Amino acid sequence: MSEPKAHFDGATIAEEDDGIRLDRWFKRHRPGTPHALLARWARSGQLTLDGKKADVSDRIAGGQKLVMPIPPVEAEARPARKGRPLTDADIELATSMLIHRDASAIVLNKLPGLATQGGTKTDQHVDGLLDALKYDAPVRPKLVHRLDKDTSGALLIARSPRAAAWFAKSFSNRSARKTYWAIVVGVPDIAQGEIDLPLAKQPGSGGEKMHVHDSGLPAKTRYRIIERAGNSAAWVELQPLTGRTHQLRVHMAAIGHPIVGDGKYGGKGAFLTGTISRKMHLHSRRLRIDHPDGGAIDISAEVPEHFAASLDALGFDPLLGEVGIDDVAKGPPPKAAAKAAAKAHSKAIRKARRGERRGRTATSKPTDHVGKPKPKPAKVKAKPGKPAGRKPAAKKSPARPARPR
Repeated sequence: MSEPKAHFDGATIAEEDDGIRLDRWFKRHRPGTPHALLARWARSGQLTLDGKKADVSDRIAGGQKLVMPIPPVEAEARPARKGRPLTDADIELATSMLIHRDASAIVLNKLPGLATQGGTKTDQHVDGLLDALKYDAPVRPKLVHRLDKDTSGALLIARSPRAAAWFAKSFSNRSARKTYWAIVVGVPDIAQGEIDLPLAKQPGSGGEKMHVHDSGLPAKTRYRIIERAGNSAAWVELQPLTGRTHQLRVHMAAIGHPIVGDGKYGGKGAFLTGTISRKMHLHSRRLRIDHPDGGAIDISAEVPEHFAASLDALGFDPLLGEVGIDDVAKGPPPKAAAKAAAKAHSKAIRKARRGERRGRTATSKPTDHVGKPKPKPAKVKAKPGKPAGRKPAAKKSPARPARPR
């Protein structure tokens, strides 16, 4: 007999967790759950993804439904494994990135080259610095999304389990809005548009590289050219409408305009000559997300030194970046706009008909123009002595005399 439903819990995999191992998901969202317990759940079939038995080593995808047993209290309360002690330099680094703090959230302006989480040969990372940002909170801050190691900019940190669950849901249902700035090689032919290309893990890369593939997961990116430097480079604004791994980098490379400094996806063609830095020119400029305590967080992160130097070297005007995609595209949704236009057109036609009826005369000529009514046929005027509206009686022929028989 299976265990009661009350003993089980469920979660939807967020876009930011797409592609990671299931055991890594537990480290992020259920810290303290022993690996041995996860393995036991997997062996007994109590761990499922979209209703199918899952293993701790399975790679998960955004949008999948995860069902798991509620861990025993002693396992849930077990503290996460501690990292190395923080040095004064670590504490100074963590606090120097802080650009927002309230009772539920922290926002960092992550430096380029600093990993969000640890991995092979990665000792210094944001996750390892979070003890320096605990301040007066009762628990350690927690990551709720990620940025690539070489991507800089706004990174949200939750200060409580409640806030972490709230923010994770916002990223999962795509109500959180992220805006990136990038400098790309060349200039896209269309000034503003949407890239809709499915992405999948590239075979032979160990899951570390993505590529465009018909059988991949849906991926959409909106972009807008902010300014161009002749035909050599463009400063663009990007909004990921989905959250696939390396999405912005793969999409820009796929349309022939790799992000400057992204040799992984752009090869040698991703680098500009002259004084332009070879570092990645991708920056999380703005983050907007609903706050668990009401209101919203709307914060912008300043670009790093190498990005600012490249903007200056290419002659870009910093003020132009302040008018975003959302500001340009303001207005009602397409369906509502079309409906409103049709209603206005109908109203104009009715108004034209009213005006024409007022000025119509008996000599008005009919017309076949669309939207202009044909006048009614003129009434036949009655002749004197005869009633109006009646046809004259037909004349009768005189009677012929009968023929003699």
